[in-house]
Amino acid sequence: MIRLPPLYAILDTSLFPETETSYGSAREMVAGGVTLLQYRNKTGNARQIVDQARELKRLLGDSVKLIMNDRADLCIAARFDGVHLGQEDLSPEGARKVIGKDLWMGLSTHNPKQVEAADQTSADYIATGPVFATSSKANPDPVIGLNGIREARRLTRKPLVAIGGITRANCLSVMDVGVDAVAVISDLIREPRKSVEEFLRILG
Repeated sequence: MIRLPPLYAILDTSLFPETETSYGSAREMVAGGVTLLQYRNKTGNARQIVDQARELKRLLGDSVKLIMNDRADLCIAARFDGVHLGQEDLSPEGARKVIGKDLWMGLSTHNPKQVEAADQTSADYIATGPVFATSSKANPDPVIGLNGIREARRLTRKPLVAIGGITRANCLSVMDVGVDAVAVISDLIREPRKSVEEFLRILG
């Protein structure tokens, strides 16, 4: 079973006006202590995604484990360390055939039924949420709250990641419910290095 760091950073390119800005933010996050970073690009074509992902890999080297959002094939093309799948993406079994047994695979869930199904797959970790209201998605799933996290923890022994509206102000309450990591997007954008350092100090 894999071991997750307490902070799972997500670099969402839609939140940055320019690609170069996102690269700079990623460097700052890693300088602050991030060791697990997901690259999320929902609007670029395959070529753009691979080019940007390869540049991230070049800039960050082996100092951080890089996860590709959605695309198992592009994970391989960019030589990333794993893929994170949504409910609408390639099936976990299909993705595992693409990435092999050694790369990490995460799976997003939004309710107990999906958590139970994910637990039966070869996913290395399960993400669940949104815990709180989030501005990072145009059409977010219903908020599950801390009780939803408790239920997810009851349903799986796999490493569990909480996501959705998590900030420095509420992250400890989420960790206390029994998750292995909190995924953060928006609260890392301003002063990324300082934000990461504060998160890690809070999470201990």
